[in-house]
Amino acid sequence: MVNAEQKQLDPQYGEPAQYEQTKKKKPQKLANGKIKLDYGPLYHGKRQDPAMKKWRENRFGQFIHWGLYSIPGGVWEGKTYGYAAEFLKASAGISTERWNGLKDEFNPTEFNGKEWASMAKAMGAKYVCLTTKHHEGFCLWPSKYTEFDIENTPYQKDLMKEFVDAYSEAGIDVYLYYSVLDWYHPDWRTKLKTMDDVEAFERFKTFTQNQLVELLERYPQVKGLWFDGTWDQCWKDNGKFSYELEVLLKEKRPGLIVNSRLRADDFGKRHRDSNGDLMGDFESGYERRLPDPRDTSVTKNDWECCMTIPENQWGYHKDWTLTHQKNTNELLEMLAQCSSQGGNFLLNFGPNGKGVFRAEEKRIAREIGEWMKTNSAAIYGSDYAGLKKQDWGYFTKNTKSGEVYMIVFNVPISYQLRVELPKHQTISKANMVGIGQELQLEKFDSNETFVLLPPKSYTSPFVIRLELKANKKSQ
Repeated sequence: MVNAEQKQLDPQYGEPAQYEQTKKKKPQKLANGKIKLDYGPLYHGKRQDPAMKKWRENRFGQFIHWGLYSIPGGVWEGKTYGYAAEFLKASAGISTERWNGLKDEFNPTEFNGKEWASMAKAMGAKYVCLTTKHHEGFCLWPSKYTEFDIENTPYQKDLMKEFVDAYSEAGIDVYLYYSVLDWYHPDWRTKLKTMDDVEAFERFKTFTQNQLVELLERYPQVKGLWFDGTWDQCWKDNGKFSYELEVLLKEKRPGLIVNSRLRADDFGKRHRDSNGDLMGDFESGYERRLPDPRDTSVTKNDWECCMTIPENQWGYHKDWTLTHQKNTNELLEMLAQCSSQGGNFLLNFGPNGKGVFRAEEKRIAREIGEWMKTNSAAIYGSDYAGLKKQDWGYFTKNTKSGEVYMIVFNVPISYQLRVELPKHQTISKANMVGIGQELQLEKFDSNETFVLLPPKSYTSPFVIRLELKANKKSQ
């Protein structure tokens, strides 16, 4: 709680003079030119512990958005709303009372954790992230800190436990999404304008911390937490709390992995602090977008792209015809690009209120899985290969074997795939993965070679394994 001193009003802003009020703090430059921070990153550079190395090696994950919004599926009183289904409450102007009443309808009797995990494993996903609580505030686990949870629905059971157990048994690492923003909780504020707001938000911070600790204690298999809903000023003004929260959670669960959305620094900067340094264990700002494929600066930090299949639908929406639907080859190319730039790809699925994935999602999962059966060596454990990007696709390099792969999406009309290597290297052999066919090579410059493809129609992306050797002239 705030004390009497903290209840004084800031004369400049007319707002509570909190000890964490970012507006009052003025940046101080250090001798090295950087801004002095008390609540910047816990460390700099990439984590190299086993837990983070495993996250990095996984490369491909499944995101699942599931909540009360999965019941109406973007439709309210006969009208379809095209915006993201999980924001239907706002899009349709639904009262809080009516929306919260959906809790009494949530009864996912067709949910089967083992079937979900089986689909994810067949697709090739190595980790999964499920929404435990989205912005609506409804909790998919029985939380002792709220009644707005699965325990107080017709379903009543702890579906989170079934989910975590099933995916863990399938060998898929489990991560939990948690929205700090909470439309249900009476103490949530977007801005702290009065002392009542300050006191309410202090209670909300305690609630948030309690729930997060509860999740870690209830589900010991969980590898990390994926935060969202931290863009409001109330959170940006609480850099100290977000710093201390990250420290606490990692003390509770050594090796815990946390995305960059949790943190704010002393001056309210999110994701990256006032010096441009990443806060959290991986950059999670790539939402429904990817970096420029030729941008090598992204390889300096771990990062992840989360992607929808329709353009902007995370939770279940009944009508996918409203926007473009990405096909399997589009999604595979995104996965390949992420891997080639040292990033992970988190592909979203949205089950309906009964706990069933739509037919299109199941088909895409099967098709991705078929491709991964043959070509996963170019994805799992892969990283930036250090080679110049070419128009035909992407290079990846396996961090353990050192093997270099070409993931080809755009076959030139000449059937010649350009490869530019450092001057000390040359290609000794190129083989089509899955076929074993050795491809002809044509060296045409001191460090450039064409890999020659058999002239035919190519209808899906394919992978070529390169064997490299040191150039004798450079030895």
